[in-house]
Amino acid sequence: MNIATFIAGRISFRSKRTFSKMIVRIAITGIMLGLGVMILSLAIVKGFKQEIREKVRGFSGDIQIVKYDLNVSYENSPFTADPALLRQITTNNAFTHLSAFATKPAIIKANDAIEGVVLKGVDQTYNWSFFKKNMSSGRVLDFKDSVEAQKQIMISQFTADRLKLKVGDDFLMYFVQQPLRKRKFKIVGIFNVGVEEVDKTFVIGSLSLIRRLNDWKPNEVGGYELQIPDFNHLEQSETALNNFLPIELKSFTVEQFYPTIFEWLSLLDINTQVILVLMLIVAVINMISALLIMILERTNMIGILKAMGANNWSIQQMFLLNALYLIGAGLVLGNLFGVGISYFQNYTHFFKLDQASYYMNFVPIQLHLMDVLLLNIGTLVVCVLVLLIPSMLVSSISPVKAIRFK
Repeated sequence: MNIATFIAGRISFRSKRTFSKMIVRIAITGIMLGLGVMILSLAIVKGFKQEIREKVRGFSGDIQIVKYDLNVSYENSPFTADPALLRQITTNNAFTHLSAFATKPAIIKANDAIEGVVLKGVDQTYNWSFFKKNMSSGRVLDFKDSVEAQKQIMISQFTADRLKLKVGDDFLMYFVQQPLRKRKFKIVGIFNVGVEEVDKTFVIGSLSLIRRLNDWKPNEVGGYELQIPDFNHLEQSETALNNFLPIELKSFTVEQFYPTIFEWLSLLDINTQVILVLMLIVAVINMISALLIMILERTNMIGILKAMGANNWSIQQMFLLNALYLIGAGLVLGNLFGVGISYFQNYTHFFKLDQASYYMNFVPIQLHLMDVLLLNIGTLVVCVLVLLIPSMLVSSISPVKAIRFK
């Protein structure tokens, strides 16, 4: 053990100076809070983005295929897909699920109230896993009897509250077309996606009913929804799809379908970066202040060491090692604070949110080991590099003046 390491250990762990102890505690607390807040900020933002993204993906799929035309309404233009194209999509590893759909605007009349909605028609190939996790009451559509399936409908909790409806109730839905048509539906399920654009707009029914209302052929659809295994490869998957998609069809991603939501989510990254920088600045300022005070408080010791032949770098090492001990203690406590609260919230959902404003009723957490490691390494490296500057104060201290300093 060299002299710098020995003295650094003594002044770090066996110092009897009350003022130094207070400064040390403040510095450790600053690093603990800074790292803990950085871990929580990153985990919350990533969890928030993941939850919102999965909600939108679960309802609309990752990529949709529709007819290439100028139609921008909720009334889809019908088309018949080539069976060879469908086989090519389903056998491609870039896609995990394919299902047909169609949409049609309508008006619900119930309990002397009306509500404009969009009926989304699906068939037996639809992936119900998302809706089963977001049902407030009831069940999903049952396609065992195709005739009965046309009379079933799922509505959102938002629509159910506005029209004072519940599972088992029935109502009339009017479709504005020539001639005007109306159908009676029975509510089999009420869902709560939590995304305003979905809950306020859509109800779920049978695709075959939309075919009948629009006088489509039995194999005509309004579009196809595709799901992919990894959302990070969304653009690559769309490019692969467009390579064999016929010219009369076009594709668009869920990001293009809900641009406002995804632009908003991208802005959260900027907020996270600002928080990380601010917390790192707080930790660095705390450590600089602590190191300067410790150097000034031990000016006599520095003068004695210089008089005994110690060079500036060995004394700098002593104070840098002292600061490193403090940073290490702050990092350990910061990890316990940040990771501990993250796991607590992830398993208990103790901290709640207003779902109308945040699309979910609890603070989501997504914690990755690599993020925690990078935050720890980044905080350690930045603090040590920045502390090299105040440690150079040692070189300006004169041995004679330092020994006489009180």
